[in-house]
Amino acid sequence: MALTSFKALPGLPGGHASISKSLFLSYILDWILIIGIALIGFGFHEVEPNHMPFSLTDASISYPHTKHETVRSSVMVVVGLIVPAVIIVLVSLLFTPGTSIGASASKALIWRRKLWEWNAGWLGLGLACAGVWMATEGLKDLYGKPRPDLLARCDPDLSNIATHAVGGLGQRLEGAPTLVSWEICRNTADDLKWDGFASFPSGHSSFSFAGLTYLSLWLCSKFSIKFPYLPHSPFSQDLHAQNRLSIRTQGAAPPVYLVIFAFVPWAVAFFISASRWFDYRHHGFDIIFGSLMGVVFAWVGFRLYSPPITRGAGWSWGARSRDHAFFKAVGVPSNIGDDNWASQETVQEALGTLENGQVDLESGRRNLAE
Repeated sequence: MALTSFKALPGLPGGHASISKSLFLSYILDWILIIGIALIGFGFHEVEPNHMPFSLTDASISYPHTKHETVRSSVMVVVGLIVPAVIIVLVSLLFTPGTSIGASASKALIWRRKLWEWNAGWLGLGLACAGVWMATEGLKDLYGKPRPDLLARCDPDLSNIATHAVGGLGQRLEGAPTLVSWEICRNTADDLKWDGFASFPSGHSSFSFAGLTYLSLWLCSKFSIKFPYLPHSPFSQDLHAQNRLSIRTQGAAPPVYLVIFAFVPWAVAFFISASRWFDYRHHGFDIIFGSLMGVVFAWVGFRLYSPPITRGAGWSWGARSRDHAFFKAVGVPSNIGDDNWASQETVQEALGTLENGQVDLESGRRNLAE
């Protein structure tokens, strides 16, 4: 039995096992929960945030208010979510399963792989964007940090400062700052009450970096845009000796145009986040923190549904085990098999084992070569 027969095992791309109802429902539940996370984020968005006291002499919140944003929220959603989703669909349908599948493969198998890559790609993207949206909106409500253009929005009642003073030494020490509550503002419209205290973290930065970083990682995986990598194998030294291959022949840098192609989503995310600075919508730390949030959520979404870029050959993870579609028992580490890919008996059969339980390396080498 050659190791290539693993392709037909349940839970791997292209496996021929039937899809059980529990397995199908487990992924439907994934989508329901992702949509639920996004709805929680929308609920946080509709909550009036806390209003942090501020000083009327604070230069960091004294910037002018720009009426027209460089990147509107609607544009940010299109660029950070819709465009990556469309690209994932196109690449999944046009470029998978690629050349690794034989010419004799059935159309049903080919389309099964295409649809699986599409589903897994969207699941990771949806989780990254929904998760960062919920976290960002929740933090905005909790912190209630004034935007850099708060005073321009506020139109404070300068004749009634003492009434709204809530802290500082302004009343006891001449020249010391006085902290006032937001009620000093004569403008009570939503652009102050709801939006003026939503500076931390930057939602444009977090959302754009989540969707576009995920897209960049996903494209790197699909088109093998990565640093050259040396695989670790128990047979690698013997195979190198037999074939007289040197280490430097085991990897090569990808073409630069592919590297640029993968970097474009990040460049767009950097521009969107930078626009929040020169539009006076966020402080520097708000932008940096939001951007890092987006990168973290993108990485989590990608790694939940895709192997590491250097190891996955462009594939996403296979489906969960039919028998363990919703959970695994304690002590079993993987949702696919007891040893991450298949049963121990199957691995031993593939590698070849001796009667005393030791792995037969010579048999394993022959299986690898088949």
